[in-house]
Amino acid sequence: MKPPIDTLTLSLVMFSAISGAVSALAFTQTFAIREKLCPLTLQTPLRDSPSAGWSMDRCNTYSRKPRSHILLNQMRMTSASGATASETYTFIGTELRGAAMKLHTKAQAPKEGQAPAPKSNVSSRELTQADYLHFLLDSKAVYEALEDIVEEYPELSQFRNTGLERTKGLDIDIQWMVEEFGIPKPEVGAPGLNYAAELRRIVASSIPAFMCHYYNFYFAHTAGGRMIGKKMSNLLLKKKTLKFYEWDGNLNEIKDAVKEQFENMASTWSREEKDQCVNETASAFRGGGALNRYLSSGGH
Repeated sequence: MKPPIDTLTLSLVMFSAISGAVSALAFTQTFAIREKLCPLTLQTPLRDSPSAGWSMDRCNTYSRKPRSHILLNQMRMTSASGATASETYTFIGTELRGAAMKLHTKAQAPKEGQAPAPKSNVSSRELTQADYLHFLLDSKAVYEALEDIVEEYPELSQFRNTGLERTKGLDIDIQWMVEEFGIPKPEVGAPGLNYAAELRRIVASSIPAFMCHYYNFYFAHTAGGRMIGKKMSNLLLKKKTLKFYEWDGNLNEIKDAVKEQFENMASTWSREEKDQCVNETASAFRGGGALNRYLSSGGH
């Protein structure tokens, strides 16, 4: 029997891109299966990191120091005791990450978590291949919206063809699952349709607000999303790796290049525009988390 999955924990696992790591507790609570998991733990911030500023532990799966030439500024901070310390400031690593950590509980991020612990929301139903197919279909709808938007808006031209795009791989995966398991291809569900429509509405009023969703959705998939994919592969696909979880080229280099473009864009924003971006963090977590419900309660 496939293990039940906690919806709220799954959402935080998926959307831990800003914090740069997924806590071992959140991950193991989500996938309480027999094999020993490679623990991922929050580490000391890297002084030269222009992004999340966090590294993963001995598994060394996703950790990599970013490009040193990314746009950096130095910020002087004064402690309550009056002592001063120099910390590296970046928009992603300081502001977006700070907003994301407020959505983590103390159990998930012991040093910085601020959110109250949620009530357990574990479903006893068995996860099926049809559930996973629906998750992939809804994910594709959101990625199509993201790709269409960056093609439509000249202000976002630097985010075209970055290598993070996922729709072509998802097309292959969806067709494979339909044929391999004899599953009727469903229509895209409300979570995917609603979030795709929300992205189009947001970008029409604020490019900075849209960029919060862009960054969260793409980068969550490269971190927690990959771990979810591995677990789904073991549980449902006889350990087959889907194209959804494969990238052409070096993924770390692709991510670094996109982060650099994002930092450069953010450096031109006013304080109001930066706030528009940061204030969308909770909405980005909700949008992506709605899709994850397919992996806990079937999304129905």
